[in-house]
Amino acid sequence: MARALIFPGQGSQYVGMGMELAERYPVAREVLDQADEALGFALSDIIANGPEDELTRTDISQPAILTASWMAFRVLEHSLSTVSFAATAGLSLGEYTALVAAGAVSFEDALRLVRLRGEAMQDASELVPSGMVALVGADEKTAQALCDAVADGAVLQVANLNSTGQVVISGETSACERAIAAAKEHGIRRALSLPVAGAFHSELMRPAAERLQEAVDRTKFVDPRVPVYANVSAAPVTEAGEIGDLLIRQLTSPVRWADSCISMNETGITEFWELGPGKALCGMISRTVKDVTVANLDKAGDVLRLAQSD
Repeated sequence: MARALIFPGQGSQYVGMGMELAERYPVAREVLDQADEALGFALSDIIANGPEDELTRTDISQPAILTASWMAFRVLEHSLSTVSFAATAGLSLGEYTALVAAGAVSFEDALRLVRLRGEAMQDASELVPSGMVALVGADEKTAQALCDAVADGAVLQVANLNSTGQVVISGETSACERAIAAAKEHGIRRALSLPVAGAFHSELMRPAAERLQEAVDRTKFVDPRVPVYANVSAAPVTEAGEIGDLLIRQLTSPVRWADSCISMNETGITEFWELGPGKALCGMISRTVKDVTVANLDKAGDVLRLAQSD
């Protein structure tokens, strides 16, 4: 049974995530110490104690989720001696963790990148009032038709293709409001505004992409040990030279998560382990790909369950 390791993105964070692992496993505590040293401030304290409004800030939540997810990987690696997997992938921010797990970039370098990424995305969000809207009962075609119908010259585009029947659009606040009002006319069951800082994965993130470019160019990537499925293309990345461009394009392009999971399944992957806070990705995969096994490692009790199933 071929397995993929998958890693969550922004929105999965919660105060105290990963702390059970840190209390029980020294390797998880080491990850927290590495994060604090690499970033130059006590990220571990914010993860452990909050406050929640600080942890949910884009510039904090992104390195925090990467850290919690890497803690889960290291604990699993410690518990199993070797972790068998044929591919990795991550949702938006989670793609960085997927690259670390595949050996394509160091944890410390990825951490510094996502810290800057979060700061740049937060700053870009403050330039233009903007947001994101989840569409329930939509596919890419109907979501794009809605965007085309209500944009009225504003930025509004498909941002996340999460699972069968769940699409997120992203753009200027006025256009998002028009989309919510017109969704049912386009056969979309529900349209819900999301509590995010801005229009992620849209052209409004262009300033963030330009700011991140220099840091990505300075970062050392190597060929991943296993294919890493990229959000932008839903295709496997196997060479270091492909990575930087895809990470930059990801900021302004749709996240093709459902297509990535389908692509992995078509290569024979039938088991997905979600490492990090929450179970959102397991739910998305279950709605998208049939006859697969999904599991997650978030709490300390999950380690034994995964170890027994290996």
